[in-house]
Amino acid sequence: MPELPEVETTLRGIAPHIEGKTVETVILRQPKLRWQVNPALGDILSGQQVLSCGRRAKYLIVRFPMGILLIHLGMSGSLRIFTPSDERIGKPGKHDHTDFVFSDGTVLRYHDPRRFGAILWYEGIEEHHPLLEKLGPEPLSEVFCADYLYARLKTQKRAVKLALMDNAVVVGVGNIYANESLFRAAVSPKRPACRVKKKECAVLVDAVKAVLRRAIETGGSTLKDFVDSNGKSGYFQQEYTVYGRHNLQCVRCGGLIVKEILGQRGTFYCPNCQK
Repeated sequence: MPELPEVETTLRGIAPHIEGKTVETVILRQPKLRWQVNPALGDILSGQQVLSCGRRAKYLIVRFPMGILLIHLGMSGSLRIFTPSDERIGKPGKHDHTDFVFSDGTVLRYHDPRRFGAILWYEGIEEHHPLLEKLGPEPLSEVFCADYLYARLKTQKRAVKLALMDNAVVVGVGNIYANESLFRAAVSPKRPACRVKKKECAVLVDAVKAVLRRAIETGGSTLKDFVDSNGKSGYFQQEYTVYGRHNLQCVRCGGLIVKEILGQRGTFYCPNCQK
């Protein structure tokens, strides 16, 4: 599933190509995604100019004068940019479900084999959208700091990894990056959140920020489906220290990486390095 670095990579790839441009039409080939795509989306967007693009958690936001388009990539979604001269515009694939065609001929194409993503139109206040209004702070923001994290964790008995993946605590830290961040901070994913000391919260916050920044620099992780707006794979998976490395040597101490299931998700850690 695309996590924050993959969504941020997508945002940075599409924004320069569509900001300031006007939608000419929307070609909706398959409206049945996680939620039904509004069949009138083409009529709504036709003639509207893209004011700006942004991201909140794992949601891409395309802002128009009359509202916002909220896009979630789901389990296997991606967005591709095609220039007017690209002959692939006229050759959509089986899983190319939606084309946003702009007046200059540029096409933004939504691809999603599993169809678990979402394309939602909303005309209310952005921050009040039901999917956005209860989200925690962005992990790369100043709000996400040691004091904040300690205050959120100190009353929670659940495993710290589960708390870190809770979007009400902090957004966008999915399974891969939670595993990597906890290893970097030398904190066991199984430790009760309330037992993480304040000084450890400072280390953990720094670890989360460092891991996410590096993942964005490398274009995110491509384990199966994810590609950026140019169709290129990310390569952060080449730098994993624990994720997917069970029974392999720890890069820090040489012991074996262990895999357990925590909250129905694969959890990878070094019992020697993470306490």
